[in-house]
Amino acid sequence: METQKYTPTNKVRIVTAASLFDGHDAAINIMRRVIQGTGCEVIHLGHDKSAEEVVNTAIQEDANAIALTSYQGGHNEYFKYIYDLLREKNSPQIKIFGGGGGVILPEEIEDIMAYGIDRIYSPDDGRELGLQGMIDDLVKRSDFATGKEVTASDLDSINFENSTSIAKIISAVENFSEEKPDLVKAIDEKSKDLNIPIIGITGTGGAGKSSLTDELVRRFIRSNPDKKIAIISIDPSKKKTGGALLGDRIRMNAINDPRVYMRSMATRENNVSVSPFIHSALNVLKLAHPDVIILETSGIGQSGSEVSDFADVSMYVMTPEYGASTQLEKIDMLDYADLVALNKSDKRGALDALQAVRKQFQRNHLLWESPLDDMPVYATKASQFNDHGTTELYNRLISKVNDKFSDLDLKTFVEQEITEEVTIIPPKRVRYLSEIVENNRIYDANVEKQAELARKMYHIEGVKSFLSNEALDAEYQKAEKDLQQENIDFLQTWDDTKKAFHEEFYSYFVRGKEIRVETSTESLSHLRIPKIALPKYTDWGDLIKWKGQENLPGGFPYTAGIYPFKRTGEDPTRMFAGEGGPERTNRRFHYVSAEMPAKRLSTAFDSVTLYGQDPALPPDIYGKIGNAGVSIATLDDAKKLYSGFDLVNALTSVSMTINGPAPMLLAFFMNAAIDQNVEKYIAENKLESKVEAVLKAKFDDKGLERPKYNGELPPSNNGLGLKLLGITGDEVIPAEAYAEIKAKTIATVRGTVQADILKEDQAQNTCIFSTEFALRLMGDVQEYFITEKVRNFYSVSISGYHIAEAGANPVSQLAFTLANGFTYVEYYLSRGMDINDFAPNLSFFFSNGIDPEYSVIGRVARRIWAKAMKLKYGADERSQMLKYHIQTSGRSLHAQEIDFNDIRTTLQALYAIYDNCNSLHTNAYDEAITTPTEQSVRRAMAIQLIINKELGLAKNENPLQGSFIIEELTDLVEEAVYTEFDRITERGGVLGAMETMYQRSKIQEESMHYEWLKHTGEYPIIGVNTFLGKDGSPTVRPGEVIRSTEEEKQVQIQTLHNFQKSNEDRCEEALRTLQYAAINQQNLFGVMMDAVKYCSLGQITNALFEVGGKYRRNM
Repeated sequence: METQKYTPTNKVRIVTAASLFDGHDAAINIMRRVIQGTGCEVIHLGHDKSAEEVVNTAIQEDANAIALTSYQGGHNEYFKYIYDLLREKNSPQIKIFGGGGGVILPEEIEDIMAYGIDRIYSPDDGRELGLQGMIDDLVKRSDFATGKEVTASDLDSINFENSTSIAKIISAVENFSEEKPDLVKAIDEKSKDLNIPIIGITGTGGAGKSSLTDELVRRFIRSNPDKKIAIISIDPSKKKTGGALLGDRIRMNAINDPRVYMRSMATRENNVSVSPFIHSALNVLKLAHPDVIILETSGIGQSGSEVSDFADVSMYVMTPEYGASTQLEKIDMLDYADLVALNKSDKRGALDALQAVRKQFQRNHLLWESPLDDMPVYATKASQFNDHGTTELYNRLISKVNDKFSDLDLKTFVEQEITEEVTIIPPKRVRYLSEIVENNRIYDANVEKQAELARKMYHIEGVKSFLSNEALDAEYQKAEKDLQQENIDFLQTWDDTKKAFHEEFYSYFVRGKEIRVETSTESLSHLRIPKIALPKYTDWGDLIKWKGQENLPGGFPYTAGIYPFKRTGEDPTRMFAGEGGPERTNRRFHYVSAEMPAKRLSTAFDSVTLYGQDPALPPDIYGKIGNAGVSIATLDDAKKLYSGFDLVNALTSVSMTINGPAPMLLAFFMNAAIDQNVEKYIAENKLESKVEAVLKAKFDDKGLERPKYNGELPPSNNGLGLKLLGITGDEVIPAEAYAEIKAKTIATVRGTVQADILKEDQAQNTCIFSTEFALRLMGDVQEYFITEKVRNFYSVSISGYHIAEAGANPVSQLAFTLANGFTYVEYYLSRGMDINDFAPNLSFFFSNGIDPEYSVIGRVARRIWAKAMKLKYGADERSQMLKYHIQTSGRSLHAQEIDFNDIRTTLQALYAIYDNCNSLHTNAYDEAITTPTEQSVRRAMAIQLIINKELGLAKNENPLQGSFIIEELTDLVEEAVYTEFDRITERGGVLGAMETMYQRSKIQEESMHYEWLKHTGEYPIIGVNTFLGKDGSPTVRPGEVIRSTEEEKQVQIQTLHNFQKSNEDRCEEALRTLQYAAINQQNLFGVMMDAVKYCSLGQITNALFEVGGKYRRNM
């Protein structure tokens, strides 16, 4: 039975968004759909929205309410700041609603609502009211008229700076034009002599009008610093519900500027592209005296041309995918448009389309004497930052406006960049995934053929032992001739191979270094348990098939593992930490790694750092400093974070879970490691007095406080890394010595930076730069690694974990992750890098759930990767070896019966260890409800240690080989991945699929499928929907909640200010050098390695925004 929805009596407008530095947009997307379906007009902003931007939007849009989600902490400060800003800006009537699942604790909900927020919905509210019930409550509370109180006298107060006045008067003409004829008449009368140009932008739905409008606005405000611009953007209303999705703001990055006013409007009628109130709304804007007005219509069909009735200059936006050329003759706007933008011109066939549209424009406007190239038709790629075609379009547009409004004197846009066509994957290479599938299937067929030949030879050999026959000899020789030499060699040496594995020790080489390993362990029953169990096959065909698809660990295609034996003396355990300031996290690192021979540190960063910004006092930022991760804003922070760990020790490795600003954090880390070794040089050469002199000049003489490690050092921290806080090694030691230490250090350090920007766009939302620029930064890091011989550090961790956490099933996780990996391969190859130079710097990161496919996720990944790298790309052995980290599934941790979570984690860890993962992180059982405690982290680490040290079968290193079900699953999952590769190819490869949001949509569908089965109980989860306790297994509330302290936040802000003050004489120059490198296509990471010595994270991010562009959100 369909739930009866509430029907609003007024036109209710609601702004929806996810909070600042928060990429969790799934919940708010569901909410805005239901709000729209309840008959409201929804202005959706997407994720990572500051309180200031949300409030400014709500005021400009004259919204009834703001609906927000906050899943990343800092909610107390965020919601209260929204409330305060609304009152500060004289808009207390706008309601505030929010939710954050279990992240917002019951007592916090009470506190936030007591402050004045209208309602924060809890998980219990969701269970009690249902989704529609919650939205009905929200809409009822917001159902009041806007603009009703406006009179003609209010027109006297209207000005551009008074957004509230503009917004309320537009609402009045939208909602009460019939009741207020005097107001409408007064507006028309007062505006009739105001000569303000209106630029009309119209086009087909999905042509990219909003992105193009944003790029035009960005060029306008940059090239006309004294001018103001107003925008009206129209979207269609739904006939059935009356609701509307006013989604243009989500695509706009340039409008959050005091010189820009924007109002979204719904058509409120069917089959039209403009609102019936648009004439009055435009006149209201004229009364505010902007210099230019943009009117962007909703999507139109071939006959739509309404915009030309209102615009002084009209622009038609289309794409190359309009069908046959005869369709152009039917497009009405080609008669009326002053300019045409052929957007998304990187699509196949764009050049032919450009010529055809120019010819049609020439015909329609009878411009027979003018050459085709002079037609005002431009190929644009609005999604690409600083696209040259968009600049040409903008300049022609400004020229046309100036022709009609000569007194305006608008300035054209001068490109700062040396314009270079940005192509990530060359068009001729878009089939790369299907080519991999084809090559791998050819290999599989050949393995079968070779196995048959070997089997035939084996059978003949068997017969010959009883009966000698020349015909048999000839048949044998014929088969042998077709058997590949490597297979002949394998069969001939198989007995020797078996013998070698039965010796007491086995030797092999890694990068020229001999590794000698015991081949077995002794059980308590005094049995020798082999580390590698060999197949019992005698049939040569079985052996050849096994060799081709499985092989020994360390043998192609590396199904069982990339090394012959596991590394001894270093368990694959990663120690995960991140909370508060760098000192607190440093103490946690020392705690979790105590008594562990290998220090494998994995770092979680707070959301301020994840989005590339600095800690600051505004409450929406302040509340997130050091929560759910460590706050790192400067090189000094990084030095303190890893102090006491020798970063060039072979048993130390560092993993950094960061993506958007990954190059900056990587540069922090590398410099921290370099300065550790400079410290050793200083001690050896007794240069402490030189250090003191530099510190005195930089801090004491300027009255600045010297940076320090706040609080006590943990017992195991020997202070390494702290002697050069505030300065860098090149300020102290000779340049030659510094260069030598730098080169040796970066060639030695071990670790990983996540830096996977494709996965961020598909699943996690911590992209900060435009996609092309973010990929360029990744490529620059990898080129730097090649040039500087960085061999032990992974430049990217291609991550499926977050794809799985967003809801993907194991097959989709694996397929999307490998597809992303091959996309990086293609991109790096297109930049001229050699596959064997960069492939060893690539690593992978998967989630392990309990589904059966997870038991083979590593096997399938290694097999597909090895085949593709060898057969498609001709890579060497080292490049064929896929290395991956596993983290047990966070999604499988439940807030009910949390003690059961350790059981799930143990089973997932067992999958990972049996499948020969290269490193492993086991989640703490209480992570479902809070930041893990020291006790829960110790239990999580004990899971791995018990499996590795106590579990008998884990003494064997290939326990999955030979299992019928494992072999069957491996084949099934491999084929499923190939099928997904072909689907992605059909959509234009990974980047083409991302444009249509294929990956994101599929992830959401699979997430909903799981949630529905969990909800109905068809998918049993013990302690959650079955086997409940006597008390019904309620959600567990955390006994303690770990949050950063006020002192830590204040210290981080003060430390940042101190850093910026002490480097203000060098920071500006460093940022200019960085921007120059970006503009002139130089390697940015090399320049960044110097810039981080003088500039904070936020300073670098904002400088790069100006030359690389911000990430443009999708709906």
